[in-house]
Amino acid sequence: MANENLSEKVSVNINSSTLSEIDLLVDNGYYSNRSDFINYALRSALDENRSTIERLIESNSKRGNESHGWFIGVSGFTAKEIDEMYANNEKTTVFGYGVLKIDDKCDIEKLFAVIESIKVHGKVICSKEIKQHYSIK
Repeated sequence: MANENLSEKVSVNINSSTLSEIDLLVDNGYYSNRSDFINYALRSALDENRSTIERLIESNSKRGNESHGWFIGVSGFTAKEIDEMYANNEKTTVFGYGVLKIDDKCDIEKLFAVIESIKVHGKVICSKEIKQHYSIK
């Protein structure tokens, strides 16, 4: 997964007066560019909401009974994990925020038997066949 791009490009509308203030800070060396400023502002906002984020993570984690049932950040399934889950007759639904990677070496039939549904707010890295089966865009 090291070769995969784990960043996402997003578009935002910023009014001219706000953008001019950002440009003033960039031009005077406080930030290297607009993206640097925006990333800093986003990290600061997340830090301000850290207790809420942690509460939501804990709440969602308690709802998922399976080890892969719920995630935030980067998660995935290897062929070995799918084989073990299949051998143990385990089933799971996958819900999360971030990036989900499904190993290309997974046996498709076992995968479909083990994972009932996938819903990810973010990016799912897998074959077209898997995306089609789970209606992932």
